[in-house]
Amino acid sequence: MNPAGEHPLALLFTDVEGSTRLVRRMGADYVTILADHSAHLRNSFERHGGEIVDTHGDAFFAAFAHVEPALLAAAEAQLALHGHPWPEGGTVRVRMGIHSGTPLRAEGRYFGLDVNRAARICAAGRGGQVLLSDTAHDELAGRELEGIYLHDMGEQRLKDFDEPQRVYLAEIAGLEQATGLRRESDQSTPAALPKALRVVVADDSVLLREGVARLLVDAGFEVVGQVDNAEDLVRRVGFAKPDVAIVDIRMPPTHTDEGLRAAKRIRERYPQVGVLVLSQYVEAGYAMELLSESSEGVGYLLKDRVSDIDEFASAVRRVGQGGSALDPAVVSQLVGRHRRDDPLSELTPREREVLELMAEGRSNTGIAERMVVTERAVEKHVTSIFQKLGLPQASEDHRRVLAVLTYLR
Repeated sequence: MNPAGEHPLALLFTDVEGSTRLVRRMGADYVTILADHSAHLRNSFERHGGEIVDTHGDAFFAAFAHVEPALLAAAEAQLALHGHPWPEGGTVRVRMGIHSGTPLRAEGRYFGLDVNRAARICAAGRGGQVLLSDTAHDELAGRELEGIYLHDMGEQRLKDFDEPQRVYLAEIAGLEQATGLRRESDQSTPAALPKALRVVVADDSVLLREGVARLLVDAGFEVVGQVDNAEDLVRRVGFAKPDVAIVDIRMPPTHTDEGLRAAKRIRERYPQVGVLVLSQYVEAGYAMELLSESSEGVGYLLKDRVSDIDEFASAVRRVGQGGSALDPAVVSQLVGRHRRDDPLSELTPREREVLELMAEGRSNTGIAERMVVTERAVEKHVTSIFQKLGLPQASEDHRRVLAVLTYLR
């Protein structure tokens, strides 16, 4: 196969997750476990034309002429490992990384930065995952491999690399996989680390999508996927199970309401996932369609609001925690409608102002800060609103949702 860098090769690294723990737990039985693991990898790699360059303990380094057979071999190996009847306590989970590059070769071995990059991409994964570099992903551009879907995980910090590296996760049909990547902080005590809300971002504008993702990461969120169309969005949400899906209303192919339709499908299929819709313009009809059943875990913001980082991050958190976040411009337009039999006619101007801020998703504390009054005064207004609207006794959060829906309708 290719001597010194004549054309790119697909470099595939593998590593058993938690191998030290497995050795301690299984003792002498680990020899048999390791042999079964090695047999699955060798069979899959050789069947797809791979050359096993090196092995070290339970780690493999293989080279392929192209990325496609390397990815097919990795997927086949992962499925074989997943379906193997491992002994109790001896399940083997392998992380794999693929990079396309032109390494140096001498005496049957490969060297150079491309080899290091492939190894670091493998190390960034979790057991059961196959990760790809951007160059490996680009080599597959335009090709669809049955049962394998590639998801953009954004730029990641890899050990020994000064610049962030873009990484893609291969979703393999029939295989349950972790969705987040491995980080140095994984070695810390889990209880000491706050859980970051997981977000999927969908927008056909690469600049906006990348910008939103970067803002979210900087604000402490974990971006577990970026997509540019509605179909991939729904599939990605089903796979990654994020806390929030951030969705552009207008997406390919018609750029009308594909994002809204996808948001409603997510609400129906995955009610535990919050949905925050972004729109270029105020489209009150779309907002009401999204809110038709409940305002819990729903947001509707104008894209201009993204520039206010703190407010945007706060809105994403509210939606991810089951609250709501409505753009003031949207609320204002909905409020301005003339209705016969207005259910809000008995509210005082101050109570309507409180309800308007509730509709934006603000807590009593947030309303008090905005109106420059005490939190106790806000609580009194909220109680009065519930009574005047005739809302039944229920939890505070549920009554707030009913009040907001009454207000917007």
